[in-house]
Amino acid sequence: MLMDLFTPGKIGNLELRNRSIRAAAFEGMCPGHEASDSLLNYHSAVAKGGIGMTTIAYAAVNQHGLSFPHQLWLRKEAVAGLRRVTDAIHREGAAASLQIGHCGLMAKRSIAGGLPHAPTGGFNLYGPTFPVTMKESQILETITDFGTAIRLARESGFNAVEVHAGHGYLISQFLSPYLNKRKDKWGGSFENRSRFMREVMKVVKAEAGNDIAVLVKMNMRDGIKGGIDLEAGIQTARLLEELGADALVLSGGLVCRTPMYVMRGQIPPNVMGRYLKNPFMRIGVQLFGDLLMKPLPYRDLYFLEDALEIRKQVKLPLVYVGGVTSGETVKKVLDSGFEFVSMARALVRDPFFIQKLKAEKTAESGCMHSNYCIAVMYSGEMACFQDNPSVPEKWRKSFENNKS
Repeated sequence: MLMDLFTPGKIGNLELRNRSIRAAAFEGMCPGHEASDSLLNYHSAVAKGGIGMTTIAYAAVNQHGLSFPHQLWLRKEAVAGLRRVTDAIHREGAAASLQIGHCGLMAKRSIAGGLPHAPTGGFNLYGPTFPVTMKESQILETITDFGTAIRLARESGFNAVEVHAGHGYLISQFLSPYLNKRKDKWGGSFENRSRFMREVMKVVKAEAGNDIAVLVKMNMRDGIKGGIDLEAGIQTARLLEELGADALVLSGGLVCRTPMYVMRGQIPPNVMGRYLKNPFMRIGVQLFGDLLMKPLPYRDLYFLEDALEIRKQVKLPLVYVGGVTSGETVKKVLDSGFEFVSMARALVRDPFFIQKLKAEKTAESGCMHSNYCIAVMYSGEMACFQDNPSVPEKWRKSFENNKS
């Protein structure tokens, strides 16, 4: 049934042992902005579990791109620790990818070393942050930092990078007419709004050469009125193909406005509130979490319909992500014409899920889609509630009774 999953696949000049990828999803395992033993242990376990390539997320290309104290900051000091991680991944036979990006308006002043930089300034309730409009000099410096990130990724032993151009991170903020209100050459028309992405891709491709594969995570839709719609998503995909992307990771949503469009289901506010250190944010999330993070029903393969429309428009390899939890869903993705299938929550629940698929074909990951792992990783290390004995019994029962 799953023969295609276990055949090699190529992204640029990089050949993977199979067509499975651990999606870039924030692990919360970089205290002090550097790789920890937890990060090494988790990704080496996923590699041992049979994945073709595992993606470490999220690496800020400069200090202004940081939003959490336990988030990776890609700089010279981080290289040695990352090299330990990639060496461990390679020993298990998998390739290693690094997601690179910039938080833009979501960056925290106390961590980023100043007010957040964004295409357009204003107030971001989801921080809460007070971003300032980027000057052209700051835009150009950040573009250069993306190129530097490629050199550091190579030194760290990575086989690929994933440029984060989705989910309302900085490139996505420039692309989105909802977030980009500039009147200069960096805003307005699609040509202008995509200028930042085009310039980033130029330096990334120049630095990547022939030995670093370049994937790009992009939004098919922003999931909000006035944002990127599917027509604009198709336009973005075509442009990225022209710019030389080796593969696209198809996603959607803005974590600064429509977070559950990205993940689906519901983030339990009581769980997230419990782990937040700021008492005002803790109370706010517990009282208004369902309004800020409006639940959207979970269903398997929730991005598939839109991804199929992108598939019709481009020829480069596509990576499907979103609601992949079983052998049946993996098969459906590959049968639909996608070269690679990517997952994160399923591999939080079971790092050896791919190995089980090879043995059982129709295996289930066991993920209940409670999004507990999402709720805790913003203040600590990601974890599945099913593996955490300290989770209160009342929460456990709630998760098990509401699997969406």
